[in-house]
Amino acid sequence: MAQSQVQVQKQEQALRQTQAITQQQMLQSHLVELPINQLLERINTEMDDNPALEAEPQGEPLAETGEQADFGPDGEAHDDDYDAEHEREERQSALDEALAGIGRDDEELPVYQGGQNAAEGREEMVYGDTVSFYDQLKEQMGEIELTPRQRTIMEYVIGSLDDDGLLRKSADTIADELAIYHNTEATPQEVDGVIALLHQFDPPGIGARSLQECLLLQIARRDDSRLTQLMREVVSRHFDEFTKKHWDKIRTALALTAPQAEALFAELRRLNPKPGAAMGEAVGRSVQQITPDFIVDTQDDGTVTFTLNSGDVPELRVSQSFADTMRQYRDSGAAMSRQMKEALLYTKKKVEAAQGFIEAIKVRRRTLTTTMQAIINWQHRFFEDGDEASLRPMILKDIAEKTGLDISTVSRVTGSKYAQTRWGTFPLRHFFSDSLVTQSGEELPTRRIKAALRDIVEAEDKSRPLSDDALKDALARAGFPIARRTVAKYREQLGIPIARLRR
Repeated sequence: MAQSQVQVQKQEQALRQTQAITQQQMLQSHLVELPINQLLERINTEMDDNPALEAEPQGEPLAETGEQADFGPDGEAHDDDYDAEHEREERQSALDEALAGIGRDDEELPVYQGGQNAAEGREEMVYGDTVSFYDQLKEQMGEIELTPRQRTIMEYVIGSLDDDGLLRKSADTIADELAIYHNTEATPQEVDGVIALLHQFDPPGIGARSLQECLLLQIARRDDSRLTQLMREVVSRHFDEFTKKHWDKIRTALALTAPQAEALFAELRRLNPKPGAAMGEAVGRSVQQITPDFIVDTQDDGTVTFTLNSGDVPELRVSQSFADTMRQYRDSGAAMSRQMKEALLYTKKKVEAAQGFIEAIKVRRRTLTTTMQAIINWQHRFFEDGDEASLRPMILKDIAEKTGLDISTVSRVTGSKYAQTRWGTFPLRHFFSDSLVTQSGEELPTRRIKAALRDIVEAEDKSRPLSDDALKDALARAGFPIARRTVAKYREQLGIPIARLRR
């Protein structure tokens, strides 16, 4: 009896909840990450790009401030009324021209500059030549053929480089940020192509996305030879041993004689892990003085308070010209022509963008305030006495739980900001450290263990440096009973070489 197979097709409907990050959320995350100097630059850029966003007027009546009026050649006082009226006229003119140009790309629309270049308003502490590291790279852009689109991407990539010249943003992230902040749609593949062009710039290694890639880019610039081939072999296939300075293992793996190994290692040591820093030294890049984002004040009675450093960051508002235009169109009541509808859409788009940016600034302020308050509460004793030993173990998760923020948000807040305290100015990451629980259940801050380890190494007899086992015993006598493998781990994190390399 034959059996027949029946094929049944079933359709099931499942409900899944997904969360897509909005442009407003991405903007908020970006602003939270910026230290105060970069925030000011971002605000100036936003005001240049969006004529609906402007700074609140500053200055009080002369009788209250005690300032003197500026008298002109005619003997008449020229107060701020004229300047304010002139500014309103300029902004209204910019709005009128923008509305008249509906249909063109935003990049072609006239932009209100506010009378002063943003760069002119920033004070810098400059050492040497005033040509910056980034300017040098942008000058090299003029030496290669780039499409306008590639140029936009390249400028953004250069602006995303860290001080050491490495690029620690993924192509996906850069593509997303270009879409949001510059209205430029670019695929990750296009970004990768531009990064590949940047890798051709000087100094070699610039724009690398990792230390390994940085070194390989430098090796690729060398003339092809047996030595160059060996260098490439070490960095590409024996990178872990190279970073740990396990020269004997590398020499054995490559079957080298002692003189060959010495020549190879000498050349490897000449590679530069921070091409951006080296370029800065060569050209005298502009170095900005550290500006603290938080001012922490400790009273004699132990009370600790803090304020956000607003610096030159202005209070923002929606331009009255744009607000009035929106109201006029909405209150007109009459049927709109096509041109009026386009003008209303343009005005609405700019006003909403301005409102979104202002709200993102407020979210940044609240987020920074909440995070810093939690850090002070956790490390209150340190802010009282300034003693490093008073710092309690604290990780990002601790502050995230105290504030209700995501760990990623806390990481952005603390990544590149500084706090000015009674005891000095510290990066926020200085207040974070994990802990180690010993077999007896005692919790030891890793910061204190590392400090003790460094002191022991500095005091050792350099003719007979201590092995990791000997360091373990010395730490135990100092009150830090930890395993030998933990000693080795902390030693490597401190950049302390093994005993035979410390002679």
